[in-house]
Amino acid sequence: MALSAQPFVDQNRQRLLDELFEFLRIPSVSTLPEHRGDIQRAADFVASGLKNVGLENVAILPTGGHPLVYADWLHAPGKPTVLCYGHYDVQPPDPLELWVTKPFEPTLRDGSIYARGSADDKGQMYIHLKAVEALRSLHGRPPVNLKFLIEGEEEVGGKSIAQFVPENKAKLAADVALVSDTAMYQPNMPTLCIGLRGLIYMEWEATGPARDLHSGLYGGAAPSAVFGLVELLGKAKNAGGVIQIPGLYDDVKEPAPAEVASWKRLPFDEKEYLAKEVGSTALTGEAGYSVFHRTWARPTFEVHGLAGGFTGAGAKTVIPAKATAKVSIRLVPDQNPDTVIRQVRDFVKANTQAGIQVEARVLSAAPATMVNPDHRAIRVAAEAFSEVFGQPTVFIRSGGSIPIVGDFARHLGIPTVMMGFGLPDDGLHSPNEKFCLDNYYKGILAVTHFFEKLAA
Repeated sequence: MALSAQPFVDQNRQRLLDELFEFLRIPSVSTLPEHRGDIQRAADFVASGLKNVGLENVAILPTGGHPLVYADWLHAPGKPTVLCYGHYDVQPPDPLELWVTKPFEPTLRDGSIYARGSADDKGQMYIHLKAVEALRSLHGRPPVNLKFLIEGEEEVGGKSIAQFVPENKAKLAADVALVSDTAMYQPNMPTLCIGLRGLIYMEWEATGPARDLHSGLYGGAAPSAVFGLVELLGKAKNAGGVIQIPGLYDDVKEPAPAEVASWKRLPFDEKEYLAKEVGSTALTGEAGYSVFHRTWARPTFEVHGLAGGFTGAGAKTVIPAKATAKVSIRLVPDQNPDTVIRQVRDFVKANTQAGIQVEARVLSAAPATMVNPDHRAIRVAAEAFSEVFGQPTVFIRSGGSIPIVGDFARHLGIPTVMMGFGLPDDGLHSPNEKFCLDNYYKGILAVTHFFEKLAA
């Protein structure tokens, strides 16, 4: 079908790409203090972009961490209000030596934009701004009411926005939210995500002796913080991938048979998935569950990093006094984060070896989220997505977590359309992150079309 925004995209292809490249050149790494100035530059870029496409009440809002950017346009009486969310912060680019081209010098290669943040989430978030510009070019004004809330802490837990949303319910009131921070199931297959796992991110710190000790003098008598922590982590999940924390599976809600049946209809080759996406010699996880079930609808326990003791060049024979592990648990419906945190802490207390003390600190926590696929906005989004890409829209879950989706549901009472334009092999958080160039342009068409159909 003819899409109203196609001439706009065709006439402005190079400018739309140049503007995105300018955004991607800003190294807005939220977790590193040395990039605080870059974070501010990115916030300024977003605010300027919102003003340029005609949004009003544009404001950079200071927080206890990195600033939020807000804007709105509310001159479509009787029409729905859409709250558009995205984030301008990115992950660190390390290890730099694995990048083919510089992470903050965007490069076109094989039909994709290679740069840190290209897919997660600068490229996808910028689609929303350019869709508003397309609407103004086409109609002189957007056909729906719009609010934008863009954050700079998504990659470090989103603490500030989690506080801002419940404190500003009236300011953020809307009929539906729009998030483009997910991936299509495969190229050219329009995909709406209707379920996200929740996340508890923790830091386990083990303390043993008062100081590092000589292993010759004290080995065999003094407890090692590193070994004590490794032993505790080993007890948390068995070799079959089953989490051993008592009670953790009690509240897990199994997906409906119809949903499981729909997963079986998705094109999927486990060997190809192993080779092209995972890249290991074998897959792991609970026996009796499919890959989709394990990654979308089952809780997980993962260790992201270990620190402690001596790891430099050469030898130093010490019994470490301290060790730290970064640990996460992915949650599924109907698990309660507070309940699981209590279960984890009870497990840690009951299983820590003698002579070791372990503190389990929570860095962030958010529940799993499900969206009703029969909601009108979801149906409209599915139609718009399908009409742009020329294929039926499929509904999937994601194993990842977007805490703001749960915050919008809990505090604003609205569903979120998760209309993502990334691809499974985009390498989020990894070297050589990319974003399909065609999906950038089609994303602008799809979001524009969604707004038009929602207003109709």
